[in-house]
Amino acid sequence: MQKILIADDTRQIVSVLSEYAKKENFAVTCAYDGEAALDAAQATAFDMILLDVMMPKLDGFAVCRSIRKTSTVPIIMITARGEDFERIMGLDNGADDYVVKPFSPAEVMARVRAVLRRLGGGKALSYNGLTVSLENFITSIDGKPVMLTKKEVELLYTLATNRDKVFSREKLLDMLWGFDYMGDARTVDTHIKRLRAKLAPFPHPTWDIVTVWGAGYKFETRGAQ
Repeated sequence: MQKILIADDTRQIVSVLSEYAKKENFAVTCAYDGEAALDAAQATAFDMILLDVMMPKLDGFAVCRSIRKTSTVPIIMITARGEDFERIMGLDNGADDYVVKPFSPAEVMARVRAVLRRLGGGKALSYNGLTVSLENFITSIDGKPVMLTKKEVELLYTLATNRDKVFSREKLLDMLWGFDYMGDARTVDTHIKRLRAKLAPFPHPTWDIVTVWGAGYKFETRGAQ
């Protein structure tokens, strides 16, 4: 099930959008201020974020900028005024689309579907020569295919869409194998080892999967972004 974060300080809007998102089979997380939205975005690998511009504590632009430092998750900005400068600022800060209040919830969900289709179902990324698609489980580096298993693709995608964020073994185990998985954290170590071995023949000087001793693993960026 795809996961969506809905962040708006108007609880009625959040409630209505949540109901529509659930009908679209999203697992919904709600936030009512910018700090809570950013905390949620940093704690969970969402497939889509709906982000209001005008929120207390942190505005939507600041939240979007912070998210974009480590994640390529699709973001749709929600603006009340619909002025050109807000739309332009949202897109310049890394948003993928915007909707203007007042809006119909059905329109918002149509925008969500459109953005996810445009970005490969919300399950594809490109970064400094690396391309990973969860739609067809294809990975390439500088256009050269890398033969990975389904789980290795999912692992690489999870790390690469949250650049420089450290994931514990337990967190990766829960996210990719499920809470009811009966194995242990060494499963993650084994998959990381195999993934690194398969990536090693392809030069990738601006990024790598590194071990953070005592904490877990991360997709580390180096040099040009």
